[in-house]
Amino acid sequence: MPAVTTPAGSAENVQLKEARGRGMFGRALLTLVATIAALFLSAWVLPGVEITDGAAGIIGAALTVAILNAILWPLLIRFALPFTVLTFGIGVLILNGLIVLLAGALDNGLHINGFWGALGTALILSLVTTMLMGIMSIDDDAPWMRNVVGRQARRAAGVEPTDVPGLFFLEIDGLAHAVVQRAIRDGDMPTVAAWLRDGTHHLVSWETDWSSQTGACQAGLLHGNNDEMPAFRWWEKDTQRAIVTNHVKDAAELERRVSNGRGLLYEDGASRANILSGDAPHSLLTMSTVLDRTRTGRFGQDYYGYFARPYAALHTLFGVIAEIALERRYATQQVRRDVQPRIHRSWFYALARAWATVIQLDLQVSAVISDLYAGRPVAYTTFLAYDEVAHHSGVERQDTMAVLRKVDRQLGRIARAAAAAPRPYEFIVLSDHGQSQGATFLQRYDESLEQLVTRLCEPGSTLVLTDAADTGADFLDAELTGLATRSGATGRTVNALTRSRRSGDGGVTLTDDRRETDDAARAAQDAPPEIVVMASGNLGHITFPREPGRVSLERLEELHPALLHGLRHHPGIAFVLVRSAQRGAVVLGADGANWLDEGVVEGEDPLAGFGPNAADHVRRTDRFSTCPDVVLNSTYWPETDEVAAFEELVGSHGGMGGEQSHPFLVAPTQFQLPGEPLVGAEHVHRVFRGWLAQLGHEAYADTD
Repeated sequence: MPAVTTPAGSAENVQLKEARGRGMFGRALLTLVATIAALFLSAWVLPGVEITDGAAGIIGAALTVAILNAILWPLLIRFALPFTVLTFGIGVLILNGLIVLLAGALDNGLHINGFWGALGTALILSLVTTMLMGIMSIDDDAPWMRNVVGRQARRAAGVEPTDVPGLFFLEIDGLAHAVVQRAIRDGDMPTVAAWLRDGTHHLVSWETDWSSQTGACQAGLLHGNNDEMPAFRWWEKDTQRAIVTNHVKDAAELERRVSNGRGLLYEDGASRANILSGDAPHSLLTMSTVLDRTRTGRFGQDYYGYFARPYAALHTLFGVIAEIALERRYATQQVRRDVQPRIHRSWFYALARAWATVIQLDLQVSAVISDLYAGRPVAYTTFLAYDEVAHHSGVERQDTMAVLRKVDRQLGRIARAAAAAPRPYEFIVLSDHGQSQGATFLQRYDESLEQLVTRLCEPGSTLVLTDAADTGADFLDAELTGLATRSGATGRTVNALTRSRRSGDGGVTLTDDRRETDDAARAAQDAPPEIVVMASGNLGHITFPREPGRVSLERLEELHPALLHGLRHHPGIAFVLVRSAQRGAVVLGADGANWLDEGVVEGEDPLAGFGPNAADHVRRTDRFSTCPDVVLNSTYWPETDEVAAFEELVGSHGGMGGEQSHPFLVAPTQFQLPGEPLVGAEHVHRVFRGWLAQLGHEAYADTD
């Protein structure tokens, strides 16, 4: 439930302090036990590490390590923060080893011969602590976050206590409303379930636009404007290049287009792990801002909440190892049990999954809690973990729901941290879109969308840009790119360390460096490609770059007589959008057509199975200047609740069909919902601004 600020001398506040004191004592005692066990294990397995004086010696050594971590670490990390960020956490391992080495020098009962013995001891300390706290289900870093990080955050922000509540938006990427209902029923989201059952929040569904993907949805939610964004990736004829939402240069350009400077987070807000920033002054792991050299704050400042914990990096390292092992186990299990539908899951995907479900999760939660302690009035963060796993494992498979439970625990951790914030907070949990499941188009019909279009058109050349859906690896790519573009030694070092990864041929993503090379090669040929085929989940685009403007239905039938007939009658394609020079926009299906501009349906309406707002969604996309020549949506099979993605993904989103268009919203009951259904991300944005104004943030009173 949301945090409430109480007077310092009230009985409720006294009880809270007493409970917190008991909790701190329990954590301290358990930490001491873990440290004793780790030191004993280190002395047993590591050469050069020795405990003397029996039980008294090991207890004394454990106390020395604990005191040094409590007193010395906060001071040390404040000065060493840029070094730890620059070395991607490796610097923390060195500092951990140095503190253990110092403990050995100060305590006669602990003898450590050299740095490597100290580093090994630090690793064992972190491993034992992580395992013990996990078994006991104890949040071992809460005192660190509250006392060390909170104090630093308040000092840096110069915050004064206030009674005006803040509002934090916690997005679970890709989680559909129907899945939330079942997760609450089955005990997979206990934190959210408790809010609903206590009556502090209510759960509602909202509907996305046709483009049910993070870029367009977040543009609407955070900026109130997602015009001219027809998909996750599309080709623009005026620049003769592809726009891919999760490429950092494209994300920055898209924010430039949709932003009016007064987004949802512009009033001293924070954007954490999003595609777009909502005009937030404080940003971390946000695609659209990683190239912005004018970002506020000292280098690495936003990572302080994470690195302020002595063993945070080591905890994350062990979590990554465990996550990779779990992923390989679940991938093998799907093959052994012949689970269908499924896709091949590589070792690289295991690394990308570990980034999304462990590394990014740890970083963003620490940043969000720091924002609470800094008293930020508004913040928005996107939990990528569920979406990443659902794409590859399935929407409600065993390992997917395990990841959702992990995210739900982080929601509870954030809500508990708000009790020590300098202002009361309300929390909104939401998703930007859902996901729909099914065997892919290629698996069903033994040819990809590219191959189908090539066969129907028989072109001289075809350019296909169908790089994988938004993944955890893309956020890692973005942060590396942002660090590499910084001036001074930091930028030069990261650039040298990561140049091969960012511009090589590893097939991770089509990075901006590589795409610029491709653009130059195309320019040298003095002609754009003949056909571009792009996929965004079960939404497909076909563009003819050599034809000026929007290619009409009549011109398409002249150029490629078999194309539209073959597409509209394909069993894996539900409908095709094109524009007639004589009659305007038309949606073509196998047994009918819907002339959108005329409001005339001939035969069976191709949009009949996609909800009452489908025609409005398609009509809006048709009016975009960026609308491709041909837009198509895969078939939706209601009897099995499946779609056929044009990408190799088990769970997908991007078009219409199934739950991908129906995300959820969990909001405090004090916020009044509009009388009409929530349709479109821009509509939801206006509601959010109204709620901020209701809480007392007058800057958001204008909801236009």
